[in-house]
Amino acid sequence: MIKLSQVIDELVEEKGLDPAVLSSLICEGILAGYAKRYPDLQLRVRHDKKTDDVFVEIEKEVVETAQDPETQITLRKARNIEKDIQLGDKIWLPFEGVIGRIEIMRAKQVIAQQIRLLESSIVYNQFKDKEGNLVHGTVHKAEHGGVSVKIQDNLAFLPKSLSIPGERFIVGAPIRAILKEVLPEPRNDNQLILERISERFIQQLFELEVPEIFEKLVEVKKIVRIPGYKSKMIVVSHDQNIDPVGTCVGVGGVRIRPILKELSNEKIDIIAWSESPEILVKNALKPAEVSKVIVSDDGKTANVWVQEDQRSYAIGKMGQNILLASKLTGIAINLVSPEGPAPKESPDVDIEINDEIE
Repeated sequence: MIKLSQVIDELVEEKGLDPAVLSSLICEGILAGYAKRYPDLQLRVRHDKKTDDVFVEIEKEVVETAQDPETQITLRKARNIEKDIQLGDKIWLPFEGVIGRIEIMRAKQVIAQQIRLLESSIVYNQFKDKEGNLVHGTVHKAEHGGVSVKIQDNLAFLPKSLSIPGERFIVGAPIRAILKEVLPEPRNDNQLILERISERFIQQLFELEVPEIFEKLVEVKKIVRIPGYKSKMIVVSHDQNIDPVGTCVGVGGVRIRPILKELSNEKIDIIAWSESPEILVKNALKPAEVSKVIVSDDGKTANVWVQEDQRSYAIGKMGQNILLASKLTGIAINLVSPEGPAPKESPDVDIEINDEIE
């Protein structure tokens, strides 16, 4: 006879699990231990909620003469327990067998596994509908290959590969991220996987900080990003009285400042949508000042004239600015010096454009 009240109370307090479910899975674990020692017997483990005791019982068949005392009981003895029982009936009786250290370890393993599965199910049901959305947490601790983040008493994991390059984390500091994936069961002890490198992260940060975007008065048409370096986004206003770029930046940068802080000061270029591909390409090459843009008839390439002192700005570090501008506009950009004719393709940057603006 085993008292479970203390064990169950501790688990309820620590993990917030249902007491009824806990008692059931603990019984299953105890049964697994006995089944390992007595595999040929029909056993069950029953929890008496009134006394908070757990009883191990064995099923026996009612017979006239018991040939096997482990699985049979005589009718005379059975009727001392249940007055109306008949030959051939089955009856559950207290089991007197004991288990040893190995079987107890087996019981503990099954109970621990069942509790983990129960916890996983609760976390999955709680967070599955938040998958792909922005979540808030605090940095719990730095781990091998990433950072552990506490979200509503649950731990999530932000892998280094999904973190902004070069960012550092302070234990206890607030952090926001996209809940990239909710696993049905933990993988390498992690069930909630976060990320901070996607364009969606930028989008939802702006939705959080800019009410006009959340209310769809200002639309983010497209975002491209090289995490840790720069993001570029095209915005358009559906209200003629709203300046889409100024709205996103805010007076004195009050709206974009917390976003930049969250991104470890990754740069963001915000560009107003234009029906003119020439204007769009010109603005997409910020911070460079562009002298002239000519877009091909098929709209797939653009020759762009810039002064020599603006060329490095247009190209950006390792060609990243021109790469982002090309991806943002969906147009392959060729830089042209003011003195020279337009080349067929840029000698500086080799770019493939696969994205189109919606």
